[in-house]
Amino acid sequence: MDTDVLVVGAGPTGLALGIDLARRGVHALVVERAEALFPGSRGKGIQPRTMEVFDDLGVLDAIRAAGGPYPVGMIWQDGRRAGEHRMFDSAETSEDAPYTEPWMVPQWRTQEILHARLAELGGEVAFGRELVGLTQDADGVRAEFASGEPVTARYAVAADGGRSTVRGLLGIGMAGETLDPNPTLVADVRISGLDRDNWHIFPPGGDTDGYLALCPLAGTEDFQLVAQFPDGTAPDLSLEGIRKVVAARSHLAPESVTELRWASDFRPRAALADRMCSGRVFLAGDAAHVHSPAGGQGLNTSVQDAYNLGWKLGAVLRDGTAAALLDSYEEERRPVAADMLGLSTSVHRGETRRGVATRQLGLGYRASSLTRETRTDPGAVRAGDRAPDGTVDGTRLFDAFRGPHWTLLALGGARPPALGERVRTVHGPAHAAYGAGLFLVRPDGYVGWAGDSPTGLAEYLARFGRA
Repeated sequence: MDTDVLVVGAGPTGLALGIDLARRGVHALVVERAEALFPGSRGKGIQPRTMEVFDDLGVLDAIRAAGGPYPVGMIWQDGRRAGEHRMFDSAETSEDAPYTEPWMVPQWRTQEILHARLAELGGEVAFGRELVGLTQDADGVRAEFASGEPVTARYAVAADGGRSTVRGLLGIGMAGETLDPNPTLVADVRISGLDRDNWHIFPPGGDTDGYLALCPLAGTEDFQLVAQFPDGTAPDLSLEGIRKVVAARSHLAPESVTELRWASDFRPRAALADRMCSGRVFLAGDAAHVHSPAGGQGLNTSVQDAYNLGWKLGAVLRDGTAAALLDSYEEERRPVAADMLGLSTSVHRGETRRGVATRQLGLGYRASSLTRETRTDPGAVRAGDRAPDGTVDGTRLFDAFRGPHWTLLALGGARPPALGERVRTVHGPAHAAYGAGLFLVRPDGYVGWAGDSPTGLAEYLARFGRA
């Protein structure tokens, strides 16, 4: 079987990449070794920047309908409510940032939504395909599987998680640390006798060995259970084992846990791959960086890896752009991943609150080789920055950005050149966020080029293929 891009792994990263490629007319095959999508809630927090990405990919309405805001934490002591705990610093929405709070959607539901969108665009996931071999040459990649025919592709992407088979086959190292040697149990359960208005937290005390947290999962009848155990303990993942933990660490009776839907245990780690590409193969998501779940950064950083790589693969495979463009994927995303690892680790250790940084709206690529700032006196929004939302002459900017094209903002009387059908131009007066000038917004919502005049704009865009 031949394809343009082979994506290994049908988690949020692989599915988001499949969507982005499909809407660009790039044939991608997503393969998954399991027989179905991941069944657990694990990565449940969608950060504001990822909400913007999902808006562009056409799944935001479904994501919003499937989830809800995070509840206020409630601390329990001796069976009584002892006080509230705010998990996040609040922020008000604004015209340039319409999403400012994380949105809770259990990971299994996010994946269902992404999978449905991929199918709508004509993409596919091949389940039960366990990768066992990978070779590449100057023309492409060949993948071998435990069963079924091999696949050849122009490029391949490892989106197969922290224990990535692809990363191992490529011989790419991954340096990091175990943040906590104590095992942590995570489970999706049904519970009676506990309200769904709060995230219930039971600190360790008395004879208990660790904390217990029960978070109602928005859009479902489930709670996500998180419990920590002493080093050397093997958590019991059975229904009876979980009932014992709940009864020992809370005021709830064992039978209050009426159903176990999924369970897993892990030790929080922070790790970063030595490289994010090797020849024609790229690492994305947990295959490239593994986060503590405390900061809510892992799934979000992963989806944005896919968003960065998707338009670049499309430019090379469909627009005639030189393959050297793909070198910018690691250049741009590995520093971001390193920063987000530091942030999530700091949140895990209680050194940083969840707030402005964890929303990921401030991330950008000012130092990238793809960034050109030609103004002598740039304003607040510069080349390399996230392109804010807003309204220009009656047009909402996120509506203008939505899709696989580039967008040129011509503000405050700036005169744009004709740039071809793949660039949408929006004219209007100077804008509060942008000021005046010309702003060329990349397909992934970042300003690639900015100037007071069009000098150099056409030459910049020519780097990315046919007009």
